[in-house]
Amino acid sequence: MDSATSPSIRIDGVVKRFPGVVALAGISAEILPGRLTGLVGPDGAGKTTLMRLMTGLLRPDEGSIDVLGRNTVRNQGEIAHLAGYMPQRFGLYEDLSVMENLQLYADLRALPPAQRRATFGRLLEFTKLGPFTARLAGKLSGGMKQKLGLACALMARPDVLLLDEPGVGVDPVSRQDLWRMVSELTGEGMAVVWSTAYLDEAEQCASVLLLNEGKLEFSGKPAELTHRLQGRSFRVVEPEGDRRRLLAQALDLPSISDGVIQGRSVRLVARAGEPIDAARPLAEAVNARIEPVAPRFEDAFVDLLGGGPGGSSVIADLMEPVDLASDTAVSCSNLTRRFGDFTATDRVTFDVRQGEIFGLLGPNGAGKSTTFKMLCGLLKPSEGSAHVVGLDLARAASAAKNQLGYMAQKFSLYGLLSVRQNLEFSAGVYGLAGAEKKGRIDEMIDAFELGRFLDAAPNDLSLGYKQRLALACSLMHRPPVLFLDEPTSGVDPITRREFWTHINGLVRKGVTVMVTTHFMDEAEYCDRVALMYRAKLIALDTPDALKRQVARHDDHEPTMEDAFIGLIERIDAEEAVR
Repeated sequence: MDSATSPSIRIDGVVKRFPGVVALAGISAEILPGRLTGLVGPDGAGKTTLMRLMTGLLRPDEGSIDVLGRNTVRNQGEIAHLAGYMPQRFGLYEDLSVMENLQLYADLRALPPAQRRATFGRLLEFTKLGPFTARLAGKLSGGMKQKLGLACALMARPDVLLLDEPGVGVDPVSRQDLWRMVSELTGEGMAVVWSTAYLDEAEQCASVLLLNEGKLEFSGKPAELTHRLQGRSFRVVEPEGDRRRLLAQALDLPSISDGVIQGRSVRLVARAGEPIDAARPLAEAVNARIEPVAPRFEDAFVDLLGGGPGGSSVIADLMEPVDLASDTAVSCSNLTRRFGDFTATDRVTFDVRQGEIFGLLGPNGAGKSTTFKMLCGLLKPSEGSAHVVGLDLARAASAAKNQLGYMAQKFSLYGLLSVRQNLEFSAGVYGLAGAEKKGRIDEMIDAFELGRFLDAAPNDLSLGYKQRLALACSLMHRPPVLFLDEPTSGVDPITRREFWTHINGLVRKGVTVMVTTHFMDEAEYCDRVALMYRAKLIALDTPDALKRQVARHDDHEPTMEDAFIGLIERIDAEEAVR
């Protein structure tokens, strides 16, 4: 093999153990220059461990890794100069400005002073961060933080770039920018490894390494894995009645491997060797037709790992049906919040019906979380009003808070308390006591399979179990309204399906759910979606209606991501004309 096609990274029989767990079990793979390689797998599969091994931050217990011909153990000092690394968690200094972070990384990379002006100019132009050099990193949006992290990782012009979940918490517009930048880098011959929980991202990679429980389950082009599902993906089109009930019934069929809601329809995947007709009686019962659809990489991913969870939610089964006095569960009128001269939310008005899933979407910094916090009583509006189950948050904030559950965007439980103590504390905050308190805690431990982690600190849990714990604490008092602020950010598709099984089940009991998300396929679960941009509400409709607004005059079927990006670009174009 000549040097032009020699692997940039060679992984040979790598084993890595931690106390009580084998994180990687004999992984072998090659990563080629000028190509984008996706690293995917469920939570705890070993992706971050493999990333750290490739950077030389960890040593393999068995096997070896070579980066551009240098062994990561014997030549560890050289790896840092050959490879750029962007860790999973924001690794920059939030109390330093954009420029100060660049200067710090230039010092760490020993970049000669004569080269700094040109290097900074190139990176700022590449990332479009030029206008924000004086802004503190902690004040940047999620997308801008990731761009700054990418700029710092590229400081020494590395030949290998390792990105550990750069798209987590980043909106579709900013992810598009990241993809544009990475595409330019691979076009210049750089080998880029992109770890991701977004399987639409993985589908765009030249090749994919799929890990599960420390083993390499698949290596190759995404289309090769997707092709295995040919003829097994189909859609139940616009069923009458409750599509969530239909999905739950379908997922409990032995013949169905996976399923999701897609607007007014339900998308399903049959198990290998099972006929699509197995779901036909369900479709006919709700006057719907079945039509085949092209398989997606996510379908193949979930199927390869044994399929998704069933359609039943233990949590929902425990809930009594919710019966509110009014059909309106949440409402706001001219809701506005200013921070000094900055308006984060600008005259937002909408109503949310009982038993509805209401999605609040928008780019990073659009005002979604600020709006959420006002509706939860965590922030006082500068103007306007908000009500939860008929209670005015300005006059009866405590009573309103007892009627809602809130799961924050960033994991917000107490790191110094154990899992059990967090559950007990949350139960006490919501006024539970005695036998009722103990019973509710035991229910949550069983439903979310937290028993083996009760004495652990939350920060020692995997991301999926952290989110389970956060959801358990928000549901402890069985609230009629649930606020979920990016509840599945960074978790894998299997765990996301588990969350949505619970959410769908709760809604069928009459619980009202408000949710923000950057996973556009999750927006399909919503009954209605509000799209915010630059603090304003720019669109409010069903997912299917929003998609129709950006439909083209060809056979292309628009996605929610198309709608998200298209509607924002339309606003930008209108403002440019003014």
